[in-house]
Amino acid sequence: MNKFAIVTRADNNIKDMADITLPIMRDYAERCNADFIVLSEDAPFLTGDNKPHYRILEIEKLFDKYDRILNLDADMIITNKCPDIFKVVPEDMIGSIYEDKGSRRPDRIDKLHGIQRAWGDVNWREGYTNAGTFVMSKMHRDIFLPHNGEYWLGWGSADLHLSYNIHKHNFKVHELDYKWNHMSMFSEQWNGSPSRFDSNIIHYAGAGIYDIGVSSRLEQIKADINVLWGDK
Repeated sequence: MNKFAIVTRADNNIKDMADITLPIMRDYAERCNADFIVLSEDAPFLTGDNKPHYRILEIEKLFDKYDRILNLDADMIITNKCPDIFKVVPEDMIGSIYEDKGSRRPDRIDKLHGIQRAWGDVNWREGYTNAGTFVMSKMHRDIFLPHNGEYWLGWGSADLHLSYNIHKHNFKVHELDYKWNHMSMFSEQWNGSPSRFDSNIIHYAGAGIYDIGVSSRLEQIKADINVLWGDK
């Protein structure tokens, strides 16, 4: 039987937010029959720099124990309607949304060209994965390893490192619908201005502001929790 894990990253710098979002993730892990793992201050920075986002690279070691792993960013709310993602993504594919779309497309296309100018062409022309919601199997563990001894520390950070390695190793990607990783970009007019509350997972990446008058992503998360469940 396959062994599943759901992994996120959180430390004291985002404690107020994690206190809200992580219990919801833990409940979702139980629904998916998966272990729940938090990479926190004890997880080393493999890059040698104080960059918390790169703790995601520690997932490679977890494949010694687990067959399939879902990474979730800590600034996410999983709604009650969210299905078991492990049943959606084929085991031999990586599950992710693509974010080289709409308002972000020019920037993301520029970034994928930039890393290939630095590290070599891997025939990557589009399909910029976002690791906020990111499903992998043990066969994909090499995407977390350095390229020729290096980690990508430029613009795009770990997401760009992982995307490059996906193409370097010719892994197939199961493109998830935006509802699995609903960032503010997907509420824009180019996408039909859909409600985030109709999605499976709401992501407060970057500023994380959806509503006029909201001053921070923590305030936005609290407001959205109240909409979804009432005071929590």
